[in-house]
Amino acid sequence: MIILHVLFYIFIVVILVQLFFYAYVFSKVKQKKHTTSSTNKPNVSVIVCAKNEASNLEKFLPSILNQDYPNFELVLINDSSTDTTLKVMERFKANHNNIKIVNVKNIEAFWGNKKYALTLGIKAATHNHLLFTDADCKPVSNQWITEMTGCFSNEHQMVLGYGAYAKEKKSFLNKLIRFETLMTAIQYFSYSKLGQPYMGVGRNLAYTKDLFFEARGFMDHMHIKSGDDDLFVNQIANAENTTICISKNSFTESISKKSYSDWVIQKRRHITTANHYKTKHKAILTLFHISQFLFFILCIVLISALFNWEIVAGLIVLRYLALYITLTLAAKKLEEKDLIPLFPLLEIFLIVTQFSIFIKNLISKPNRWK
Repeated sequence: MIILHVLFYIFIVVILVQLFFYAYVFSKVKQKKHTTSSTNKPNVSVIVCAKNEASNLEKFLPSILNQDYPNFELVLINDSSTDTTLKVMERFKANHNNIKIVNVKNIEAFWGNKKYALTLGIKAATHNHLLFTDADCKPVSNQWITEMTGCFSNEHQMVLGYGAYAKEKKSFLNKLIRFETLMTAIQYFSYSKLGQPYMGVGRNLAYTKDLFFEARGFMDHMHIKSGDDDLFVNQIANAENTTICISKNSFTESISKKSYSDWVIQKRRHITTANHYKTKHKAILTLFHISQFLFFILCIVLISALFNWEIVAGLIVLRYLALYITLTLAAKKLEEKDLIPLFPLLEIFLIVTQFSIFIKNLISKPNRWK
């Protein structure tokens, strides 16, 4: 009985922590409307780094080249591909005079390191304003460059965007991947609004060349294979130089993994990279994940024992009410409305997946970007 009392009070603390996140922190996914004028359309270098992405380049490059923007170049980086990636790039370049190709060959010091390839591409870029996406991504509109670069200002030299995944009918895995992507975006957008930006996604990210070289590029974490996006943001972003862009026309869209095992491999790499975040960021992210895990464990224990079940049930309802209100508003802003009815189920599956990844990463750590 004493143990149940202790667990009950721990449960109350866990609920308070969860309410802090869902009712306060995650409610910050909002953006002041920005107006894009002729004076707010800087010359832009769009950068795409590709490794064995011939088919994706064929499919998605037209959506970048057809952007409604007055002056931009497309820097295509071939990162030591073994397929026809370079030939595809050269074919597009033959028909578009705003394409620049950077052909990267492996060297012993930076073997298979995407950051090395990106560094060469950034150096080759003509313009100061850089906009990044991946080879398997496409902008959802021809206003992508306009919307993302419209958020640049004298103060803001880094813009965090939303990289969505395309919806697939009758695929629970697709919904799970999109829910995880939504939760990640809610967190990095919210913390940025609170003055604590800690990550961004390379599928949709912009910053200036000046900021890149001010930070000595990726040198502080070049030895870490992944993290060209989130580790760089974690290193250099702050309340003054970073803003977010969540207008619908600014989104990019990728194809999600088709198998659970492939997705887990991808997430293992991402979670391993997160171990290198600043201590304060790791602490607050860990607190949220631990509180989530304890919430479900303590729910099961206390409800099974019928210990103060009326109070426990009331706290559970309160927690889910806060979750639904906050996540529903964010899902509507980020065009993920079809996930709303499945929030409780998707959350459980995601927590189980994250726990299994944590165990796997204790045994071995993935270290290649492809």
